[in-house]
Amino acid sequence: MDGNINSFDTELLDILVCPATRGPLSYDAEAQELISEAAGVAYPIKQGVPVMLIEEARKI
Repeated sequence: MDGNINSFDTELLDILVCPATRGPLSYDAEAQELISEAAGVAYPIKQGVPVMLIEEARKI
């Protein structure tokens, strides 16, 4: 991680899963979201921290 409080540590993708499906996530750097294709949702990343709450996810 580069030390920027707003940057997301992509190494977390190796251990994070979608809380709804337990499936893999992909990182959208431009939107600052983690995408779950299986669930059809995007979880926001706020100040470098993924918000992995189903109620906070955006439908895609």
